[in-house]
Amino acid sequence: MRNLKNVLLVALILLLVLAVMAFVLENQQSVSLLFFGWAGPQLPISIVVVLALLLGMLMGPILGWFIGPALRKRRA
Repeated sequence: MRNLKNVLLVALILLLVLAVMAFVLENQQSVSLLFFGWAGPQLPISIVVVLALLLGMLMGPILGWFIGPALRKRRA
């Protein structure tokens, strides 16, 4: 049973890697983002989307770390 879980985990990771690679290879158009008057460099749209995803994945736990104690204190 343990080997089956490991095989399924490896298969899931490989599928995720393949999906990300397909996304990156299919979205090679260059795009420049404009944010509050600042123009970013020309990057493939896949890089922009992956960077936004990673930034969002970092911001969630960081905000939870800052806001969590205040919410727990308010409930108590």
